[in-house]
Order: sequence, then C-alpha cells, then structure tokens
Amino acid sequence: MRTISFLTITLVAATSLAVAGDLSGRRAPGFSLPDSKMRQHDLQDYRGKLVLIDIIQTGCPTCRTFSGILEQVKAKYAGRVVALTVVNPPDTINTVQAFITQLKVTSPVLFDCGQMSASYLKVTPERPQVHVPHLFIIDAQGMIVDDYGSSEQTKAIFEGQGIFPILDRLLAAAPARK
Repeated sequence: MRTISFLTITLVAATSLAVAGDLSGRRAPGFSLPDSKMRQHDLQDYRGKLVLIDIIQTGCPTCRTFSGILEQVKAKYAGRVVALTVVNPPDTINTVQAFITQLKVTSPVLFDCGQMSASYLKVTPERPQVHVPHLFIIDAQGMIVDDYGSSEQTKAIFEGQGIFPILDRLLAAAPARK
C-alpha cells in the first residue's frame, strides 16, 4: 500500500512538472490589491514565503473546488505557504462575500480590475483570452516557478491532491531561512 501511494505521488509530481505553464521562469509582477475587507495585500509583504496566486471567477466550478484544496494547503503549510485568490469583474463584493461564506474560505480574496491578472497572464491584443482558474506559484525570492491553467492534464492539481507533492518539492528545495 505504501509503495502504491509513493508511486502515485511520484507520478503526479512528474506529470505536474511536465505541464507547468509557459508563464513561469520570470519575476512575479508586483501588485497591491484590496481584499474583501478592504485591506491591502502587497506581494512584497510575502517575500520569504511560497505564495500561491489563484486567479478565479467565483461562479467557476473548478475554481470553487480548488478553493477547498487551498484551505487544506493553508492548514498543512501554515506560515510557509500563503494562498491569495484574485477575482476580476464581473465578480463584485457581493459575489465574493457569497463565495467566502458558502465555501468557508479563510484566505484573502483580492479584487483586481484586470491589470494585475493581465500582467501575470501576459494578456495582449493577440492573446486576449483569460482562462480560469490559473495558479501561479511564486518562490521566496519572488520568482514565478510554476504556473498551471485548468486542463485535463492539471486536473489532479485543481481537483485532487496534486498540488501537495509540488509544494513539498519546492519547500524541500528552498534554502533554510535565517
């Protein structure tokens, strides 16, 4: 049983490495955005921690499922991993409040007018589409080390336990903080 679990985790981790997106390998664009309680969150405030930025729409079923997984991440990696959810119009304070209440979300949900998400997703007139959810993993030095859009290949990340081996690997590889 233990061998199967290890093998499964290894396969999920290997698969997730192969599907990391083309938006990785660069400095994470800075931002300061308000949350649902109107507190500002600046990416710089989280330097030294692994940061997950999840760009969503509150009505997206996969986004809703992944929010529960992010709550598990928060519990398992308390103090080492920060999860920030980002919404854009047409989401409003009302849709976000309903999302938070219904799903018992405890991580910050940040409001973006579109500029921050566009910079992360490299939106251009030639590439205008924004697909959600999209997850960015930012290391302690502020670099985007992985990004994942929702697809059949990333289903284990957004709907299963596939994010945990990725985070375990990144945390194990991180230099010890002084």
